[in-house]
Amino acid sequence: MRRRQFVFALPLLALPALHQGASAQSPQGSGCTKLLQHTFKRLQDEKPQSLCDYSGKVVLAVNTASYCGFTHQFEGLEALYSRYVARGLVILGFPSDDFKQEDPDSRKIASVCFNTYGVKFPMFTVTKVRGNDAHPFFAELAKATGSQPSWNFNKYLIGRDGKPIKHFGSSTDPESRVIKVTVESALSAS
Repeated sequence: MRRRQFVFALPLLALPALHQGASAQSPQGSGCTKLLQHTFKRLQDEKPQSLCDYSGKVVLAVNTASYCGFTHQFEGLEALYSRYVARGLVILGFPSDDFKQEDPDSRKIASVCFNTYGVKFPMFTVTKVRGNDAHPFFAELAKATGSQPSWNFNKYLIGRDGKPIKHFGSSTDPESRVIKVTVESALSAS
């Protein structure tokens, strides 16, 4: 009798940008705006990923948490991503324990994102998103929009030019009309 072997593996679908020709480490230079000149560790393998790889795309940056009342928004974020990825939208998920609702174990976070909710958009390791310890990327977003995350699942829309367009609070559902209209407008802008 043949013995079955099970291996825990995270889906490669979590790396859509890499499948579309972006490198894991992009030079941070000429075509990359200051806001995107940051590198984060990818959730599934902790390899560095430059946000410059998303230059020229419309970016929706979201601070997430595995054990939050808004965690179900992963479904709406994935639906939004699936709907607009071909037009140039990328959603970037940044798990954060700033509100004490995230697991410290990256494998458990990855399981929630990729296995429970079927997330295919890029996810990163745990990141500070508010206050004096906020990662500079989130500090810049807060300064530009006048809104720092007040809870999990805050969303920041960034235009193709690398400039923040709008902040959406936690209670704004990713599939809401206001987000869809704002995303479509950003995708249509040159």
